[in-house]
Amino acid sequence: MISFQALQSVADVIVARRRLYKQRLGLCHLNAKSIMPLAANSIRNSLKSRSASSHSANPKDTDQLRPSATLADLRRAASGCRACDLWKAATQTVFGEGAAKANIMLVGEQPGDQEDRAGHPFVGPAGKLLDQALVEAGIDRSEVYVTNVVKHFKWSPAERGRRRIHKKPHYSEIQACRPWLDWELEIVKPQVLVCLGASAAQALLGKDFRVTRQRGKLIEFSLAPHVIATVHPSSILRARDDESRHSQMREFVNDLRQAARVVKRKRSVH
Repeated sequence: MISFQALQSVADVIVARRRLYKQRLGLCHLNAKSIMPLAANSIRNSLKSRSASSHSANPKDTDQLRPSATLADLRRAASGCRACDLWKAATQTVFGEGAAKANIMLVGEQPGDQEDRAGHPFVGPAGKLLDQALVEAGIDRSEVYVTNVVKHFKWSPAERGRRRIHKKPHYSEIQACRPWLDWELEIVKPQVLVCLGASAAQALLGKDFRVTRQRGKLIEFSLAPHVIATVHPSSILRARDDESRHSQMREFVNDLRQAARVVKRKRSVH
């Protein structure tokens, strides 16, 4: 089991190693299986150095280190992530939450204002709409895992008042945060990965992916046995009128039902 002390530097290790491998091998992404051993080895070497120079270091830290971690371990490590500059203006890291072995993983773009303050994903207006849609789709939120591609809230101040206005993250910021999502996918191993919105879909499925053309369709991809892309619930909140909002909500629920049917088929087979 990875100790908390060892995990303090895991974010820096992930980013440094990832850059090194991109330079050497020209890789666009490293999956969690590749990153975990690299991070663990780096931390192990760091701990050995500290053990040699300090009598207070615990030698058992290096013996207990493993190239894997629990979600709780990763959440603690991510709380100190400095892989990009978004942490400077954010209140805190907002890591994913939910069942550790959830059949369905929902991935959005980034936490919003309320999520940033609360430290939990999808607890604001979009989260409440998502809860409603999950109920209508027959999905228990306590049995899914919810997270975001980016773990810090990116915002700019409103021209008037004290509101914080959401800003779309840059590609470099998404890439800096990507290893955390890779780890989440590796640990949870969902049967269905649901991308909420264009930013999440393009971050995971490629820049050429278009939610408008491929939403609600089951996609074969290496990230999970089944991948579905749909809109982000916040887009429904921005609908121009009630009729449009209800129509978009029905389509959103239908997309989520696709995920529910996949899980139901899996359970019936077993």
